[in-house]
Amino acid sequence: MTLAQSTAQPTAQPTAQSTEVPPSEPVRQEPGAAGTPEEFTELLPQTRRALLRRLAVGQAEGRAPSMVGAVVREGRAVWTGARGSVEGEMPHGDLQYRIGSLTKTFVAVLVLRLRDEGLLRLADPVGRHLEGTPVPDATIAQLLSHSAGLAAEPRGPWWERTTGALRPEPADLFDEQPQPLPAGRRHHYSNVGYALLGALVERLRGGAPWGEVLRREVLEPLGMGRTTLLPERPYARGWAVHPWADALLPEPAEDTGLMGPAGQLWSTLQDLCRWAAFLLRGDERVLGAESLAELRTPAVPPESGAWDAGYGLGVQLLRREGRLLVGHHGSMPGFLAALWAVATDLTGILIAHEPRIPEPWRPLPGPLDPELLALTGPWYWGANPHALRLRAERGLELTPLSGAGRASRFRAEKDGTWTGLDGYYAGETLRVRRDGDGAVSHLDLGTFVFTRGPYEPSAPVPGGVDPEGWRV
Repeated sequence: MTLAQSTAQPTAQPTAQSTEVPPSEPVRQEPGAAGTPEEFTELLPQTRRALLRRLAVGQAEGRAPSMVGAVVREGRAVWTGARGSVEGEMPHGDLQYRIGSLTKTFVAVLVLRLRDEGLLRLADPVGRHLEGTPVPDATIAQLLSHSAGLAAEPRGPWWERTTGALRPEPADLFDEQPQPLPAGRRHHYSNVGYALLGALVERLRGGAPWGEVLRREVLEPLGMGRTTLLPERPYARGWAVHPWADALLPEPAEDTGLMGPAGQLWSTLQDLCRWAAFLLRGDERVLGAESLAELRTPAVPPESGAWDAGYGLGVQLLRREGRLLVGHHGSMPGFLAALWAVATDLTGILIAHEPRIPEPWRPLPGPLDPELLALTGPWYWGANPHALRLRAERGLELTPLSGAGRASRFRAEKDGTWTGLDGYYAGETLRVRRDGDGAVSHLDLGTFVFTRGPYEPSAPVPGGVDPEGWRV
């Protein structure tokens, strides 16, 4: 698992091999980046060095101000490492980072607890338990597995960088098209769906805030006292890193309110080691192994026929180098996180020996539309560079330029918009926004703002840009 204090570019993450951590036994932290306590000598020196090098490469090439990582085996951390600095100090295992969508794994456990207590069934429509939602027929299982067809993001400005006070009621989360895709047919990631699940937890727990329910029912039994809704010192501040210069810009850390179940939590490396162990074997005080196995079972076909990846009930599933990884990635402005547990062994002989031969490249059929051609090239989501390319039949394709990220193809519509065909933005609308003079101002993709420069002060960025600008 890794935690990174950066949004410069997503970095490849070392995996975490996990089993149960007894909550009464603290997860010990290695001194510095390379030392290893005497109790944890199971890993060979060359293995520890390889792990440290992988972390160091991730921090350096990803240009993260700080990064920490750990490997858990047989219920305890057998290796931890740290690179970079936080306020001039080496990061450590008790330092909080914002963990973004790893929060969803905690919410899923709360929902399965309700199911195991007989308070709901996964096949129940959410409207049976939660009044006032515009998608009452979406089932709880569909919300957990991102297969309800809901919009990816809530209504209004960029929710991760704005206060939750902008959306005080559940109805404020949805725009005029709350369900752009048919329910139950495909995986379509939805942060709004997990906001509904958090509200569901509160409703069935007598109105208690979901964060309080999480603390009482999950965090305290597992000894995760440093996992909180809001940061508690010591914690790392979030930074954006300029894509073309080694400069930093502070990111806001808003309380996202009703959207909190989608990505609000802060946690530490030590606490996430306990969480990784729990997700693999369970703890009867929180959730048993049988229910956790259900959580790790693929729930819907993966996107675009990519059978090396899928989604269970609150966890991502990925086949890589002969292993099935179960965990989740997370991001919030200024932070990247990853939690993966190695669950089983698979082979990739066919892929290794018989790779697919690609189709020959051919130019687009003419004529070219100059206005469409002018839209192509670099665009920035915050500080993250993307490329917009023109495809056949006025289609567009968006791809990240800095490693892993959200890519999607878009179909041109008659009204001058584009509709996402695959990936994260499937079913979402891409709009070209113009200023008063008719010049292109920015791209609006499911409320995400893409501009021609990284966090330009004059750009229409929700939440604004720090007035002091980029700095070193």
